[in-house]
Amino acid sequence: MTENASAETPNPQTGTEKAAPSAAGTETPPLELLQKKNEELEAQVREKEGKYLYLYAEFENFKKRSVKERSDLIKFGWENVARELLEILDNFQRAVEHIPPTTDKNLTMGLNMIVKQFQGTLEKQGVQAVTTEGQAFDPNLHEAVAQEPSDTIELGKVVREHSRGYTLHGRLLRASRVTVSSGKPA
Repeated sequence: MTENASAETPNPQTGTEKAAPSAAGTETPPLELLQKKNEELEAQVREKEGKYLYLYAEFENFKKRSVKERSDLIKFGWENVARELLEILDNFQRAVEHIPPTTDKNLTMGLNMIVKQFQGTLEKQGVQAVTTEGQAFDPNLHEAVAQEPSDTIELGKVVREHSRGYTLHGRLLRASRVTVSSGKPA
């Protein structure tokens, strides 16, 4: 048996079969096949590298988001409890305001000390009172419950505070209920 010059022989480097040189010389040189294969592999590497960089960036964003969420949970996790404690503080303040003048001064002083301690503890935890009197009405911080004319306070400014508002680390916890000036009386 004689070997035919145009028979296909396997190429061990690329795993493909290549045509043996024919008499006409139309064979693709092995160098061109290797260059083509190299370009395909480089394109695959670039694609995989792009996916890797995208996933890495996503993971970094996830880590940052997780840290922020955990921090917010620690800062604002007790928001509902703080609201309930503010109701207790309001009741203490009302009690102090309505103490009859004949009440023992030591009892009055003790209640005032409790109110101040309560306020100090809330402040340490990030609860701050919203200032209102004489301030311009801000719907983000104030809830207008009435409007009245005023000779001394300009139009749109707070005349009186009915209940104090509070923020927790800058986030509104409870809006101040206020009366707003409608300007000078007619």
